[in-house]
Amino acid sequence: MVRIVNFKQRLSEDGESFFVLELQSGIELVKSKSTNNIYATARKTSITSTFDEATCKSLIGTELHGKIEKQECEPYEYVIEDTGEVIKLSHRYQYVPEEDTDKAQIDEMSNSTIEDFVDINKQEPIFEVEAE
Repeated sequence: MVRIVNFKQRLSEDGESFFVLELQSGIELVKSKSTNNIYATARKTSITSTFDEATCKSLIGTELHGKIEKQECEPYEYVIEDTGEVIKLSHRYQYVPEEDTDKAQIDEMSNSTIEDFVDINKQEPIFEVEAE
């Protein structure tokens, strides 16, 4: 599960404004390569939306089925906001929705209906009442 934690307004290439929803995964424990210390973090990514600002605000806290996965990509420069340091990355994080039902499960489902189990015309009484 991932959670909508924020939203931001962005501009498209043609100057149209739109909103993105910021998603965050659950907590992960990671070992620092430089200090060998363990620290807690969470993966983050954003997805575009067609919602207005009020709808985006109301969606904060909503959980979505799926996960955020690391995806390799062409190298690019990234500026760390807190320090201003420019680093080179070759991955991005991407939201991957969880499919509600696996196709194999659907194929294995029975084609039976409730009528196959209960035929009102053939149903025997569960109990009999004796007349007094």
